[in-house]
Amino acid sequence: MLRQISGIAFALVFLIAAGLADDRPKISHSFLATGGETYLQDADGKIVWSFPKSTRDGWVLPNGNLLLAVSKSNDGGSVVEVTRDGKTTFEFKGTQTEVNTVQPLANGNILLTEAGDTPRLLEITREGKIAVEVPIQAQIKDHHLQTRMARKLANGNYLVPQLLDKVVREYQPDGKIAWEVATPNWPFTAIRLDDGNTLINCTIGNLTIEVDKAGKTVWQVSNDDFAEKPFDDACGAQRLPNGNTVITAYHAKPGQTKLFEVTREKKIVWTYTDQRGAGIHHFQILDTNGKPIDGRPLR
Repeated sequence: MLRQISGIAFALVFLIAAGLADDRPKISHSFLATGGETYLQDADGKIVWSFPKSTRDGWVLPNGNLLLAVSKSNDGGSVVEVTRDGKTTFEFKGTQTEVNTVQPLANGNILLTEAGDTPRLLEITREGKIAVEVPIQAQIKDHHLQTRMARKLANGNYLVPQLLDKVVREYQPDGKIAWEVATPNWPFTAIRLDDGNTLINCTIGNLTIEVDKAGKTVWQVSNDDFAEKPFDDACGAQRLPNGNTVITAYHAKPGQTKLFEVTREKKIVWTYTDQRGAGIHHFQILDTNGKPIDGRPLR
């Protein structure tokens, strides 16, 4: 009799727990993934578009086209804009070792970085002409580890993560350094937030920090905060309108967490896993539960 009651009690607890779990809000995202594989995936996990080349960075444009930084392949890399049916509408070929950044700008130009003996930021017109050239003060012994996700800021300056130099610098258009902060490991992504703070992913340091204007760390999250250790080469990041941060684990293997969303309170509320061999280098979250991400994407 006691065993029967215990069994019933266990079943009730299980059903209650299951009911609570079902009542919890479920988060889904659609996103663009760049890396060894380049694709758009909807919230149900279906690939709705793909590109046949490896990429470093990318954006879905308002017209539906894709703007991509294409990885080097016996060349200096490139920036392309392609339609959903694969037609190339714009291409700029890199002139040095590799192109690691692309960003569509409000003035119609395209921002990119060139790694090489003369590391630099370029703003390119849609006619392929150089409109702005900004020299980057970076080491030249390892071109691949010079810069990553550089972004133009609202004030007209440029925010540049410099990996091997372990520094994030804000450059003026004339090349002068307006602001900088040393980082505890290689910085990959640097995002200037609306309050003036800067969110920084440190790749192999498996660490994300937020620093204020004085360079003081005011928030950070790492594998030390989670039993499951989701960080595995923290490359790309995006700050969502709700204040959560999505981070990629670029070295994640098939079946491991490749993207995860963490709250300010350091709770993981969404993860993405697949069976692909390729990791996600950077990404763009496009919608949440079917609702488009509004406003300027912070990534």
